[in-house]
Amino acid sequence: MAGERPSQLVLVVDVSPVHWGRLNAAAEESLSFTRCVENVCVFLNAFMMINDGNKIAVLASHPLENRFVYPTSNVPSDGVRYELFAALDKAVVDGMKAMAQKLTLHENVIADGSPSLMAGSLAKALCYINRTTQAGGQLQSRILIVKVSPDAPAQYMATMNCIFGAQKNGIPIDACIIGPDSGFLQQASDLTGGMYLRVPEPKALLQYLMWVFLPDASIRNTLVFPSRALVDYRAACFCHRKLVEVGFVCSVCLSIFCQFNPVCLTCNSRFRVPGLGAAKGKKKNVT
Repeated sequence: MAGERPSQLVLVVDVSPVHWGRLNAAAEESLSFTRCVENVCVFLNAFMMINDGNKIAVLASHPLENRFVYPTSNVPSDGVRYELFAALDKAVVDGMKAMAQKLTLHENVIADGSPSLMAGSLAKALCYINRTTQAGGQLQSRILIVKVSPDAPAQYMATMNCIFGAQKNGIPIDACIIGPDSGFLQQASDLTGGMYLRVPEPKALLQYLMWVFLPDASIRNTLVFPSRALVDYRAACFCHRKLVEVGFVCSVCLSIFCQFNPVCLTCNSRFRVPGLGAAKGKKKNVT
């Protein structure tokens, strides 16, 4: 609305063709990647129309690269409002399709089915928000992630660092999950005050984007949303990158391990082996 404070949205879209293909293979009537991009463009246009001062940035993410597809050097982010919609749609569609097609050239990644680099996407999104803030932008910023690939335990530390950075700077992280549940993004949404939703009907993606993720965080308390899912707070161990419920924690650097190590693999602190106490001398009988 004209009198409301403008917002800035950084959208991260998972464009991994491997996991989009698995999603379509799992259900006869599912959401195609092309249809997802079309829904995203409609959502972005709606966000831009809410307020003349709203700004957007779009990141495409796959297992090899993260790249801004909007704004780019040849696509302006400012200008006559409604004339930007066509340029925005073309930049997003062309950029995401180019990213997906580039990945198909790497057969080893296709066969492996590696998850997308979501930690890198979060880091780039936070840097972009910080840069626009330093440039004097008085915008309410938030991040929205549309994700189809599973979590990568190897990205746990980098992801958590980004989450804590967003929490400290008051940047909500919203998560729209089309594939398997994401424990990392559940924690991100819970810690930063964002929304987490695993879309029950992927073909209705646009309706869920408009209903849940279009309103700003400042007015969400007045609206009715789906009930929050239970947050999976399992951490990934530093030794094997596995998610663990119970593990060993270094008392010096707080690194987590799934099995006992006499020496911390992170800070090289030494620990006493469990069950072996200090040697005690025998007590002499006094007669």
